[in-house]
Amino acid sequence: MIEPHADIGEGTGARALVVDDAAEFRELVTTVLRREGFVVEAAADGPAAVATAREFAPDVVVLDIGLPGLDGVEVCRQLRTFSDAYVVMLTGRQEEVDKLIGLSVGADDYVTKPFSSRELVARIRAMLRRPRTAAGGAARPARRIGELEVDVAAREVKVAGEVVELTRIEFDLLDVLSEQPRVAFTRAQLLERVWGPNWFGDDHLVDVHISKLRQKLGDDARSPRHVRTVRGVGYRLEGG
Repeated sequence: MIEPHADIGEGTGARALVVDDAAEFRELVTTVLRREGFVVEAAADGPAAVATAREFAPDVVVLDIGLPGLDGVEVCRQLRTFSDAYVVMLTGRQEEVDKLIGLSVGADDYVTKPFSSRELVARIRAMLRRPRTAAGGAARPARRIGELEVDVAAREVKVAGEVVELTRIEFDLLDVLSEQPRVAFTRAQLLERVWGPNWFGDDHLVDVHISKLRQKLGDDARSPRHVRTVRGVGYRLEGG
């Protein structure tokens, strides 16, 4: 169960979709988020979650892995075909495989039950604080590193002229790495730049999202053309 906590803070006005087949848990999370100023819709199964997300266009989805109809992993996979909402996966099990599977289909974070309402809201707020578009000022020219092109203003990535669809976090990671090609970034640095300085999750998130980013860029981790692992440090983007 979620552990309630009073006085979490100010409202956000953001739209949240809560998906869990356990009515008591679903209603409790919905109440917590509404109390914080979120506009909330809820769904009890996978097909309803996908349909509601299409109509409601949430900013964030709190999504349980174990759902009837479609499980949370498949719901997340379908969401990523039409929605750029942040996704927090919930699991009642400790197995690492659940966390990895959820993140590999585009989830932004995971939370293991039981957890406090303070933790859930803090994680959601940390995601919503991340900028969705490039900060103001004149549009910057696209970065070209070999056959890779990163257009930060348009939030568009191309490899050999072909557009590559990335999630927000995947794009933000590539944005940071492409600012300084050949410079190695530690996982802690990437967490701070992409997830924010107040993030309190673990750095394993970086590895999972880098792995997915590599797949989409057509990279081979054993002989990468783009994102290279710097053993004992983190990652760097290969130069042109």
